[in-house]
Amino acid sequence: MQVVIPLAGFGTRLRPHTFTKPKPLINVAGKPVLGHVLEMFENIKVDEFIFITGHLGDQIENYVSKFHPNVKARYFEQKEMNGQSTAVYLAKDILSGPMLIVFVDTIVETDLSLLANEAADAVAWVKQVEDPRRFGVALVGKDGYVTKLIEKPEDMNNNLVVVGFYYLKDSQAFMRAIEEQMAKNIKTKNEYFLADALQILLDKGMKMRVQPVDVWEDCGKPETVLHTNQYLLENGRDNSKLFEGNCDNIIIPPVHIDPSAHITRSVIGPNVTIAAGCKVEGSIIRDSIIDEGAMIQTGLLAHSLIGKDARVIGKYRTFNVGDSSEVGFE
Repeated sequence: MQVVIPLAGFGTRLRPHTFTKPKPLINVAGKPVLGHVLEMFENIKVDEFIFITGHLGDQIENYVSKFHPNVKARYFEQKEMNGQSTAVYLAKDILSGPMLIVFVDTIVETDLSLLANEAADAVAWVKQVEDPRRFGVALVGKDGYVTKLIEKPEDMNNNLVVVGFYYLKDSQAFMRAIEEQMAKNIKTKNEYFLADALQILLDKGMKMRVQPVDVWEDCGKPETVLHTNQYLLENGRDNSKLFEGNCDNIIIPPVHIDPSAHITRSVIGPNVTIAAGCKVEGSIIRDSIIDEGAMIQTGLLAHSLIGKDARVIGKYRTFNVGDSSEVGFE
């Protein structure tokens, strides 16, 4: 099994943070989003991870080599941002047999060990949502197989959203479909989407089933990053017990506080991540993520993202502060 992870996008919805780091390295519940994604594959045998990098891709390579040294990884750079299909196609010459395609802002809970006995040609993981228009949706026939994939539908008639997680039994057949897609210039909103390449195979008789998931956390926007942080803290990433008996602070679980963070006279939580090397003094923080080396003094923060080495002093509002920035110094 090979796993292809496209992560070449600019992450524009998470600016200013993604000016200085790629979206997969945004800290959520104590580790980068990419770390949580890689954890999803711990219970299956993965022969190779293939990362399709772009903006600040060297940071991805450095992170994987440092924190996941046992992962066999290869990297391809997507220089032209013209779609998902062309990103995956960069790995054409090294793909063989079954593959998974997983987008890096997708965290799901699913049993991947079932793929060992998979009968279908392909699987798309799905979840019903209220508004499907910024995603792709799957139409399922009476026989239980997918009949059509629609990328970014203009209406809300079908809300069965594909969560950015695909299995394909024959990776080279999918590469040929992408070649056909590009030859015929089949695009959606001027980009080559996976849904259109998969539709070529569906029209030729490929049997694709859907696999519903109850948990799908999307890390594409500030509000969804904070929601993912809350979910992960509530489900196993809370380390508030490490700080029991600390009379200088009030810790309201769930939280994830790096042991190297220095916190004094503060109220932290719930749903707060504080990374390594942070300094928090005389502050109240809830529902927020504070990245490495940031300093918060006399602050009252909620629903905020504070970047690496940023400094915030004496303000009360919601913040989205990028790396190495200063707020509150008059």
